[in-house]
Amino acid sequence: MNLRRIRQLVPAYEVTEGAGVTVHRSIGTPALRNLDPFLMLDHFGSDNPDEYIAGFPEHPHRGFITFTYMLDGHMEHRDSMGNRGDLKAGGIQWMKAASGVIHSEMPQQTNGLMRGFQLWINLPARDKMSAPAYQEFSAAAIPEVRLDGARVRVLAGELGDTRGVIEDPATDVRYLDVSLQAGARFSVPLSDTHNAFVYVFEGGARLADEVLATHNLAVLGPGDTMDIEAGSSGARFILVAGRPIGEPVVQYGPFVMNTRDEIKQAFADYEAGQLVQARATMTGH
Repeated sequence: MNLRRIRQLVPAYEVTEGAGVTVHRSIGTPALRNLDPFLMLDHFGSDNPDEYIAGFPEHPHRGFITFTYMLDGHMEHRDSMGNRGDLKAGGIQWMKAASGVIHSEMPQQTNGLMRGFQLWINLPARDKMSAPAYQEFSAAAIPEVRLDGARVRVLAGELGDTRGVIEDPATDVRYLDVSLQAGARFSVPLSDTHNAFVYVFEGGARLADEVLATHNLAVLGPGDTMDIEAGSSGARFILVAGRPIGEPVVQYGPFVMNTRDEIKQAFADYEAGQLVQARATMTGH
């Protein structure tokens, strides 16, 4: 067993997005531009509706995947292809924008709470101009694993014999939401070919003798196992891992391609009303 240690510790920055929504961003900042295949991680949340009531009005995407996970509240989704949804607490949405999607996301409170995550996952060049696709699942569809002092929601990938509902064939993403009681430990095998990170959003933890506080992301170094221990107030964190793509990343706002010419083409298509080229297929429940 070769334990993964912390290669880089990244405190989340407060960033204003959409129509004025404040998010805590860790991947996609000057400290960590990307972690192949991951392009951005936003942790959004507020108990003040005035801070996010305007939400994220219509905006385009091309060349990557958005993975949204609602912890509390709900998110109303509409897109240029006529799809409408309402992602409720505990639910997840995997949206492959690929050749082009224009959508809006409007967060709403439930019992005074609204929070969640959005992760951007890159696509290999061969898939960037493929047809869009969606996978969306409610909280009830997501499997949970109970361990000694731990509760793990398996959103994507696997934990032992339990597989998550989201399938991401290009990068083999594993996405776990882990809740630990005070002093509890969690150990999990990780492929040594995959990049991985841990983001703590409740409490605190210790990973390989280093402290992880709330709103801190730990990029994991090489190894085949992650071992983490909750602090005195317990901990809740996401563990995400994925197979690197190893291709050039050229990003300009909502477009992520391999070359500058492809970015210019994305803007030209958007301005000409031709960004959306195919209707998305949708699966889930």
